[in-house]
Order: sequence, then C-alpha cells, then structure tokens
Amino acid sequence: MSAFPPAFPVTPAQIDTQVAAFYAAVRAHPVLGPVFATHVQDWPAHEAKIGRFWRNAILHERNYHGSPLMVHRQAGNVEAAHFPIWLALFDEVLARTLPPEVARPWSTVAHRIGRALSMGLADAERPSDTVPRL
Repeated sequence: MSAFPPAFPVTPAQIDTQVAAFYAAVRAHPVLGPVFATHVQDWPAHEAKIGRFWRNAILHERNYHGSPLMVHRQAGNVEAAHFPIWLALFDEVLARTLPPEVARPWSTVAHRIGRALSMGLADAERPSDTVPRL
C-alpha cells in the first residue's frame, strides 16, 4: 500500500488487462514483434514484470525494481525510432481496453516515459565525440 494516491483511477486488474492486450498486439506487429521476440522467451513473466512497472508508476506500489533505460540500451536492437511506434500501438490498445477517463491519463504517463526512453537511447546512439542537440 502506498501513502500516495493513484495518479488516476485505474485498478490492478485493468493494468494487467492492458499489459496483456498490448503484448498480444506487439507479438503481431511487423516492426515491434521481432524486436521483442529477440529478448522475451517467457511472455507471462515479462507481462507480470511490466504489470509491476505500471503499478509502480501509477499506483505507487513500489514492487518494481529495475532500470528500463538500461534494459533497452543493453538490448542492442531497440532504437529511439521504435518508441513512436510503441506509443501509437499502446494508445490503440488503451482506447480498446479502457474507458477514456483511464486511457487518457495513462497515455500521458506512457508518452512521458516513452520520450525519456527515446531520448536516452538517442543519446546512447550518438557518437561520443558529438554535442547533444537540445
């Protein structure tokens, strides 16, 4: 239990439903599917981990431990250009699985996280002798 209220009214069951529906869509996606297939052998375990990530981000459960940026950097085949695709698919699934009063704020959080991950990956992709563009 957290001392902080949820960022918006979503239940753990809704989070699990969204995560499962999203990864079903990812597996079928022509660009994202192969990227994820390289790294995920146990989809239920991956979905459970990502469910913990979202419950931490939204419900403040503090049961996710890890560094998403480092995982994506170390993957080797994840590019900054994948995040707009990821976010568009995530938004499609949100719109299909959740009411607008939950989907909209969750999308806002996802886009904030996606931008941060994309910038972190773009920075890692940039040659070390160049100055970052601000």
